[in-house]
Amino acid sequence: MKLALNTSFAVKRWMKPEKLAAMIKDDFRIDCVQFSWDYIDPWWPEEYRTPMAAKFRRAFEEKGIRIGSTFGGNASYAFAHLLAPLKEQRESAFLFLKRAVDLTVELGSDIIGTPVGALDYEDARDPEKREERYREMLDYMRRLADYGKEKGIREIHVEPTPLFTEIPYDPEGSLRLMKDLEGTAIPVRLLIDWGHALYRPLLKEKADIRLWFRTCAPYIGSIHLQQTDGEWDRHWDFTREGIVTPELMRDATHEAGLDDVPQYLEVVTIYEDDDDAVYERMKKTMDYLHSELD
Repeated sequence: MKLALNTSFAVKRWMKPEKLAAMIKDDFRIDCVQFSWDYIDPWWPEEYRTPMAAKFRRAFEEKGIRIGSTFGGNASYAFAHLLAPLKEQRESAFLFLKRAVDLTVELGSDIIGTPVGALDYEDARDPEKREERYREMLDYMRRLADYGKEKGIREIHVEPTPLFTEIPYDPEGSLRLMKDLEGTAIPVRLLIDWGHALYRPLLKEKADIRLWFRTCAPYIGSIHLQQTDGEWDRHWDFTREGIVTPELMRDATHEAGLDDVPQYLEVVTIYEDDDDAVYERMKKTMDYLHSELD
């Protein structure tokens, strides 16, 4: 497995580029990260955003850390983006994602990842309206790929989420999306999250990581790793007991031919959690994962 790290664990805790880079490389022994937009909002004015991106890029490069991709974090996920009910929302989302492309390039990365958005309750349950929103989202993604190629982006990674109101949310829908987006200016791939793929209340018998990998393997560009119990989208670290074991991680990844695909540990904590306790759990988690997976 190719173990990497999403910076979500550090949001609102370790915000200085040099400190964050040192922690990731020296304490956690990681040299590839997925940079969360929670650190730098793509909407921020370029005169402020660009120098901030340069500081993070320089700090990571000096520690020998590669920003393998950027990813829309908690703040971005709150918005309905390309599946929103209002045209003004969708057009704003498209502009936001173009600015996220710009940010990604400024950070020295060439892959951008994000969920595509959320449907309104009624639209999600209306087959005709759901298909209409889906088709329009495909057009936005093709246009985003055009823009990404122009700016130097290599791939776009779409994350399936564990909600019926979002697209895609299951293996078949993910495969359909990939086939519908074949031939874009740059490849659109999937970012599969272990906790999303194992979410039983929605997926029932399809909450099977091997099924996801078997169905979607040719289109998987990156993976989110987390510990979970399959009952909620937990994003636990690995000091908690759950259903994601080292044996399952190794075997399912190898069987699907995904050993070279980066698996970004994505730990999301409540903001009230003690900073030092979060650090200690992350240190124990990274030591455990290295011992089991390296």
